Amino acid sequence: MEKEKSKMPYVIVRTESAGVFAAYLEKREGKEAVMRDARRLWYWAGAASLSQLAVEGVKKPFECKFPCVVDKITVTEVIEVLECTEVARLNIAAVPVWEV
Repeated sequence: MEKEKSKMPYVIVRTESAGVFAAYLEKREGKEAVMRDARRLWYWAGAASLSQLAVEGVKKPFECKFPCVVDKITVTEVIEVLECTEVARLNIAAVPVWEV
């Protein structure tokens, strides 16, 4: 799977009602997206917008609420897809898992 992921873009996906995700984009068809190694971005600190998050990552990783990674998720009603820089991908991955 690691070799396959290296060919997939790492993106931030915003949906109509399911929220925002950071993940490898396996497939996009219309408003549906299949993502691998996905994290829901429930709350972020230190980025003014998703655009900044996709370019720079977050500046306050310990204030963010990013739950655990899920292997695969399919979401519908995709309204925005932002390709991430490598800096942002590494930054997002370094945010500690938010648990309650």
